[in-house]
Amino acid sequence: MQWRKSSYTGGANDNQCVELGRLAPGVGIGVRDSKDPGGGHLTLTVGEFAALLARIKRTTSP
Repeated sequence: MQWRKSSYTGGANDNQCVELGRLAPGVGIGVRDSKDPGGGHLTLTVGEFAALLARIKRTTSP
């Protein structure tokens, strides 16, 4: 699986960065800590991931 950093990453010294990866078809999206790539990942369905993004947008909007 290929992981990619969040587009909101602030740079090399950013302490709050996640990576996303598309899991096998029908499994969903993997989310992991970019500072600990071997530490495992959280598996979310596409629906759960969409709900997470919607909640983040609601709680971080000015």
